[in-house]
Amino acid sequence: MNLKHLEFFVELAKTQHMAKAAENLGISQPSLSYAIKSLEDELKIPLFEKDGRNIKLTNYGKIYLEYVKSGLAEFKSGADSISQLLDENSGQINLGFTFTMGQDLVPHLVSKFQEEKNNDKVQFLFHQGVTNNLVQDLLDDKLDIVFASQPTFQGANDQINCYHLVDQRMLAAVAYSNPLSKRESVTLKELAEYPFIYYSQKSGLRSIIDTMFSHAKIEPRIVFEADEDHTIIGFVHWGYGVAIIPHLPQLNPYEVKMLPISDNVNVHPIYLFTKANHFLTPVVNRFKQFSLDYCEENFTKKNKLI
Repeated sequence: MNLKHLEFFVELAKTQHMAKAAENLGISQPSLSYAIKSLEDELKIPLFEKDGRNIKLTNYGKIYLEYVKSGLAEFKSGADSISQLLDENSGQINLGFTFTMGQDLVPHLVSKFQEEKNNDKVQFLFHQGVTNNLVQDLLDDKLDIVFASQPTFQGANDQINCYHLVDQRMLAAVAYSNPLSKRESVTLKELAEYPFIYYSQKSGLRSIIDTMFSHAKIEPRIVFEADEDHTIIGFVHWGYGVAIIPHLPQLNPYEVKMLPISDNVNVHPIYLFTKANHFLTPVVNRFKQFSLDYCEENFTKKNKLI
């Protein structure tokens, strides 16, 4: 069914005059007649009937008109929504990030982005979770951009574009009741004397910490696994064990004691992910490039960790 023919039908129903409708539409009367006849042939019903020198809708035409007007309104609404999404100054960004990123990096970058000219109307929808789940949501088109660790599930790297953003310090977390809290730094071997509160297998941080201990030839005694930072901190605070977590700038310093690790431990690399071979709206592309440029200028070039 031709969308233009439906628009012609609505105009003719409004004017109930073939010549006037054709003039309003900017087409010839034969073209209008052909369009209406095509609709009637497809529907197998008459839409109009003669009314003196004019025409009027049949009962079938009146019923059909209400559906056509509703459908055209929906089409217009959809087109307007797409146009808004493609507007680089007022589009929408579905942004996913890990729990760690919500502490500072994500609100920092979004705030700086929205301070720039013409960005104040850009809307962000925020989604928080663990790395593997976020990357799966990206592949399922639920998210436009993800800030996270390297995903660990098989085949993910072939389906995503990966851009390094910044590196984050990894620190030891111990309770103030723990003897290690009196230290200025600690080794992995000293930490391994205590039970560990650890990141779960779904977290991108898990493989980083596993690698640290593997290189040191140490096997930590894990008593509990969690997905997010504050659960780990809570268990450390109440003396259930020690942990290795990334630097969390908003962490209350009275919750746990954060100690540098004197071993040559890994940092936590943070990446920006987009779906490979996938269309990005102008505003998503702009925020992606802004994030990469901002982190390059303010962190990478200065050899600065977050």
